[in-house]
Parts: sequence; C-alpha cells; structure tokens
Amino acid sequence: MKKISILIPAYNEEEVLYSLYHRLFRVFESIPDYLFEILFVNDGSKDNTLNIIKELRDADSRISYVNLSRNFGKETAMIAGLDYAQGDAVIILDADLQDPPEIIPEMITYWEAGYDDVYAKRRSRSGETWIKKGTAKTFYKLLKKTTRIPIQENTGDFRLLDRRCVEALKQMRETQRYTKGMFSWIGYNKKEILFDRDPRAAGETKWNYIKLVDLAIEGITSFTTAPLRFSALFGFSISIFAFIYMTWIILKTLIYGEAVSGYPSIMTVVLFLGGIQLLSIGIIGEYLGRIFNETKKRPLYFVEEYNDKKESPLTQGVKNETRSY
Repeated sequence: MKKISILIPAYNEEEVLYSLYHRLFRVFESIPDYLFEILFVNDGSKDNTLNIIKELRDADSRISYVNLSRNFGKETAMIAGLDYAQGDAVIILDADLQDPPEIIPEMITYWEAGYDDVYAKRRSRSGETWIKKGTAKTFYKLLKKTTRIPIQENTGDFRLLDRRCVEALKQMRETQRYTKGMFSWIGYNKKEILFDRDPRAAGETKWNYIKLVDLAIEGITSFTTAPLRFSALFGFSISIFAFIYMTWIILKTLIYGEAVSGYPSIMTVVLFLGGIQLLSIGIIGEYLGRIFNETKKRPLYFVEEYNDKKESPLTQGVKNETRSY
C-alpha cells in the first residue's frame, strides 16, 4: 500500500486542531487503500498547540510531529516537514481548514493518473476582504510579467506532491524562501483542480498586511531581477532628460543672455533625482541583503523534538542532508 503524508504547518492553532483531525479521519475512512501519515510541524507555537498534537498522537499512531526550536515562519516550516515526511506523496494542508481536506481523494486520483503536482486553485475566496483579493491579484499579475517561469495564480500551498517533487524541493536550501514560486520552478507534470476556499474555522489569521507585503517582496526578489533592470533603465532615461535640460539651459544662457533662475524648479529636480537614487539604492539593497543572508550558510531550522525524542543539532544536520539528496 502506498503511503501519503499530510504535512500541516501549525502556529498557534489550538482552536482548530480537533476539527481538522476529525475531518481528516473521515477522509481517510473513505479511501482505505492507502496508508496515511499526518505530520504536524509546530512552528514555535505559544499556545496549547503542541500539547494537543501530542494528545492526538497518543490516540492515533498515524500522527507524527516535528517541534521546531522557535518560530521560523511557514516557509521554513514547510521545508522542515518535507525533510521529515515519509510518504510516497506529500499533501501540504493549512491547519485553519480554509483548504478543505475533502478534496484529497480527488488529488490522489490525479496522482495515480500520472500527475506529479496536483495543486488546488481557488475558485472563490470567502472571508477575505476586497483589499486582500485586489492586492493578491495585482501581485500575481506583476510577478507573472516579470519572471520567466509560469506562476500559478490564486493558488496557495494546498497541493499533492509526488516523492520526486519532494526530493527536488529538498535540494533547494536557500534561506530566502518563496515556496509558491519553487513549486513552479521545479516543473514536472502538473494538474489544476478548482475549489471554493472557506473562511477560517476558528482563530485569527497569522498573515497581516505587513507580512503579506514582505512575502510579496520575497517572491519578486527570489524569482526575477526585473526590479534591478527597471531601476537601471529608469535611471538611464532620467539621465538623458537631465542632459537635454542642462544643454537647453546652457544654450539659452549663451544665446539670449538670460540669467539662470528658477529656484523652485531646481529644487524639484534635485529632490526628484534624489528620490530616484534612494529608490534604486533600496532595490539594490534588497538583493544585496539576500546575498548576505545566503553567504552565511546557516541551517534553515533546528528541531527541538521529533515524535517525543529530543533532536541533536549535529544528528539533525546529518538526517536532513541524507533526506535532501
């Protein structure tokens, strides 16, 4: 029997874990021809999330958990889960039940038909504000126009990945992670299925607008250098106009003998050019900061505990390297 791992990153999700488990249990009963592993990755939760996971594990041996040493963020929690997942396929599922587990059988059907990456695309997004929907649509359009890889619009992390996709993702160890882009970058045979996204079952979203903006910047800088090229072209264009304007001022002074005047216009030009320079330096700084972080070669995460056993940083590094190649 094939084994399928359900990878669930969790951060302060104590209010939804029981409901999530019961819905998954009903899904497993409907497809008895597979073995299942529910792998929770506790990303430094400060509530009772870890204790509830341990309680569920005591009642069901199919449950495993990875307890990270602190909060590393969802992107890192997912690669930690991929490192520890044991299944022939891995399904990434959010704990908040916005992505319905009931479409897992459909994902498995397409996987058995030969697809390596079965991703769920949102047909509708209940419980989200028009601002969030609008900014998300704008971001995906911008990313699709500036990168050379196909970007899947209105898709999240909810997908089934064949083992070879998992092994490919495990080789990508960069610290600045935008996993949604990585899913596209690795390629392989993909299949889209549509679903209606539900509101959160309980609790509050962990993604405020500041974190969403940071994720958007991460996505753009991880998969395209278009901002650098744009700043260079924009600077070149401004330089040409500045040279033309300077030539006009000199000729007008020499031919007509007019005094150079216009303090407000000069200040406007100076401030405008200064703003452009600061913007360009900021864009360069974003990329330079990412290079700096990558050169440190730090581990992506540390594990405090895996299935009731304390993890040593030394043995953990050996395990992850073995799993990644």
